[in-house]
Amino acid sequence: MARIALDAMGGDFAPQATVAGALLALAELDPAHSIQLVGRTAVVDAQLRDYLDGDFAALAHQRDRITIVEAPDVIEMTDKPSAAVRGKPNSSMAVGLRLQTDGSSDAFVSAGSTGAQMAASMVLLKLHAGLKRPAIVTLFPSARKTIAVLDSGANVDCSAEELVQFARLGATYAECMLGRANPAVGLLSIGEEAEKGNAVTKETHPLLVDSGLNFIGNVEGRDLPAGGTEHQQVDVVVCDGFVGNVVLKFYEGVAPLMMETLRKAGVSSDQLESALKHLDYSEHGGAPLLGVKGVSIIAHGKSSPRAVKNAVKVAAQAVTSRMNDRIGERLGAVAASAEDAA
Repeated sequence: MARIALDAMGGDFAPQATVAGALLALAELDPAHSIQLVGRTAVVDAQLRDYLDGDFAALAHQRDRITIVEAPDVIEMTDKPSAAVRGKPNSSMAVGLRLQTDGSSDAFVSAGSTGAQMAASMVLLKLHAGLKRPAIVTLFPSARKTIAVLDSGANVDCSAEELVQFARLGATYAECMLGRANPAVGLLSIGEEAEKGNAVTKETHPLLVDSGLNFIGNVEGRDLPAGGTEHQQVDVVVCDGFVGNVVLKFYEGVAPLMMETLRKAGVSSDQLESALKHLDYSEHGGAPLLGVKGVSIIAHGKSSPRAVKNAVKVAAQAVTSRMNDRIGERLGAVAASAEDAA
């Protein structure tokens, strides 16, 4: 059973998209799961009643699985991340995360400010022992299987040690959420050779070789859409948040470009949407913030109801797979091994 707190006020299209996404998610999730809509009660309740009396009348029976939690304040995109905790302690984001720390919820999902959610998650949920920073993991479509890329925006500058930690987080994520046994980890660089890359990349390479992970070496940008190198599939790709976010935004722009190009060539819209569906970020819904002691799912600011629905489903899977517990266990084993070696 997963109790999922959803920031009803977060995102460009809230609360319409968030409330609709919650209803769509409940229709697909196991009946044991429930959703807590966190936000301004009057606004959320009015939107929920409007949907259940109209477009979503067929889902009226799902109402018993929804709880509305009052949160009078909203974190705006223009607010500084610190406002998520100190400036607006009664925001839908802060209240939603505190439900987890209070033991009243199992996961949190928001399409609000990424910076604010990361800051609030670090303060309220805390980091696993031994970690310096959390990382955002994003699924990238490829010609083979989807690839987990991290960090995709939380940390602009990273040390070699932090990149190795991200690799461990990504490998555990791939096992829990993607079902990949002994996932292959690649380091994003400008060439396959170990000596290529910037100073941090070159310092990280030998650390990953000795990490005990299934490290396959450097991978290049062209290997992401290919799903790996010519000889090896890759499951997890590690980079700093600056590079990861640039690649992510590039990926987001590929589908519209391809659709427009092919549309001009006479391919029908239905065929295009079907063929390029896997390139749509809303298919994956949300990106987990790995490293915090809890489940915090970051959804795209422009999330549609379908994207919100899928983000909630990601949160439910993270809870039922015990992803957070397994990350803690894995990091604890690494720390114990290091102490024994010392």
